[in-house]
Formats: sequence, structure tokens, C-alpha cells
Amino acid sequence: MPLSARKFLKSVGGSFAPMLAILLIPMVAALGFSIDYTSAVSTKALMQNALDAASLSITTLATTTSLADRQVSLQDSYLANGGQGTAKLDSFVVAADGTASIKASAGFAMPTSFMQIAKINTVQVGVASAVTKRPALVQATFKVDKISGYWGKTMTLYGTKFGDTVANKLMKITYAYNNFGDPKGYGTSTVYTVNGTTSTMVQQQVCTTAIVISFYGLPTTTIVQTDSYGRKYATTCVTTTFPATGAGAVIDVSLMDQLYLQMDVPSAASANPPQPTVLKSNDPATSNRLYMGTSPTDMVEVATGQVVDIFTAVPCGQTSLQAWEDGGNPVPAAVSNADFSYFVTGKCAFNQRASETLLTQ
Repeated sequence: MPLSARKFLKSVGGSFAPMLAILLIPMVAALGFSIDYTSAVSTKALMQNALDAASLSITTLATTTSLADRQVSLQDSYLANGGQGTAKLDSFVVAADGTASIKASAGFAMPTSFMQIAKINTVQVGVASAVTKRPALVQATFKVDKISGYWGKTMTLYGTKFGDTVANKLMKITYAYNNFGDPKGYGTSTVYTVNGTTSTMVQQQVCTTAIVISFYGLPTTTIVQTDSYGRKYATTCVTTTFPATGAGAVIDVSLMDQLYLQMDVPSAASANPPQPTVLKSNDPATSNRLYMGTSPTDMVEVATGQVVDIFTAVPCGQTSLQAWEDGGNPVPAAVSNADFSYFVTGKCAFNQRASETLLTQ
């Protein structure tokens, strides 16, 4: 062992102890600061999670909720999720297209343990959160337009709730041919809302046809046809709503995770060659028999192999038109071949569908 080391170990002088004490002060302070820093990082993470959860929670409140009430709800949710300090709703803006944008922040003066040695009693911890929530379809209203053909058929709207695996009937439209013999074939269409095993009629359209000598003087709403023998047919359709002031089949889809339309055409099996008897909007093999658009002049047939998302197929805040080719003609085909036409009006809101929510900060 070197001489200097042996002298150091054998030293009994009192000069080393004060030196060691002086050296320990910054060492202990550094250790204490690191502990307080780790605590601040952990607190910040908990605050961020709590603020994100609180920001998301106020997007589910009714659209008429005041900013003051949203602030109260934000703070309550923030604390309930383990947040420290105070949460603040910095802004809540709803754009013209219905998209909601939320910005929130939270601050907390975290008490220190070891930093008090340096007279630092608290450390300010701050977090921020931003949420964007687009409007989504929450209600769809169905009204019959014109339905024709020699085959009876039924179109049904099915919906699967969030958390469920079984689809339930929400609405249906049935059609029965009047057997008059006109080229296109018109009859009676009935619209129902469906709740479990209960079907409630909300609209009915009865079409009657007559052979006429001339189309002159007929109302503009009359459907006119001429067959291959030159015979002229005039069809008049009368639509009744139940109750009289009703809007048609108004369907609440706010709790639905999935929606699809199904057309059942039992007689299609007797066609030559046989055609599918069950057509579904979510079946890529049969969805190409569905047409969609905003008017008869811009309707487009669904591309073969495509699955239709009803939530995006029904536009927000406006009435669109849909139609089905029931199987009497091969597809692709012109929309004039469609036999089952109806109107759909979509109502959208940002506060009822969590799947449309995006954390942006």
C-alpha cells in the first residue's frame, strides 16, 4: 500500500469530518432534487391522463350545455380521474359542419420534500389537452319514393348496438304488386318502425294503374307507361303518413355500432337464371345492387366488391336517395332499372358517438 494511503487511513485528526459533512450537503440535495423531480414527472403523467379523460367526457354532454356547466363537469371529471389542482376549459368551439374542438389545461403547485432545503416549497406542474370530435349519424328517417316490380320484397334496416353481437331490426319497408299488368308494375308499399317483435306502420303508399287513351291532361305526378303493343298506362300513387303529421320512419341510431340494409326478394330464386334472394349493403357480393345519391340524376351504383358503411352513406343534415335493383336485371345496370326507391334523411351530432373522437394533444 502506498505510504500516502496508509497515512490517510491512520490519520486521527479532526479535519476530515467537517470536509465530509460539507461534501454530503450537495450530494443529499442532488438526491433529494431527483426524488422531487421523479415525483413531479409522475404527477404530470397522472394529471395528463385525468385531463384527457375529462376533456373526452364533456364531448358527450348535450349540445345545448353551457360553457359554465362544461367547466364544472370538466373539473369534476378531472378530479374523479385522479387529477391534481385545477382544470380549465380554455375553449369549446363548434364549427359550421358540426365538428367540436375542445382545448383544456390543468395546473398544480406540487409541494416539494427535499427542494425545501433550497427554499423551493412547490413546483408548478402543467398539462394541456385538445380534442376534436366530428359529427356522426345519430338518426335516420326513411320515406318511400316509388317501388315497382312484379316480385314482392322487403327491405330492412338492421343495427347492432355497441357491445352487442346480434343485429336487430330497426325499420322495414314491404312491397306487394297490384297485379294490374303494366310494364313496370306498381303496387302497395308500407313503411314500419320495428322495436323487438313490434312493428308500427308509419307510412303507406298505394299505387293504382289504369289504361288510358291519351296522356294529355294528366297530373304531372302521374306515372305514364307505354307497353310493346302501344297501350298506355297511367299510375297514380297516394302516400299516407301515420300519424298524418308524422315524418316517416324516424330511427335512433346513436347507440348503434353497426348498421346495414337487407333486401329480401324470395321470388328471385325463380328467375332464369336464378338471382340472389338476399341482398345486403355489407355483403361485397350483393351490395352492387344498391344505388345512392342526392337526387335521381346523380345516383351511382355501388361498385362490385364494396362494403357500404351506412353511417357515411347517409349524409348529415340533408335528404338523400337510395334505390335497389331487386334482381330482375343483371348488374351493373342503369339506375332506371332500380325497382325500390326511398328517401333517407340524416341527422348528425358530435356528442353521441365516441368512435368519432380524436385526441389531438
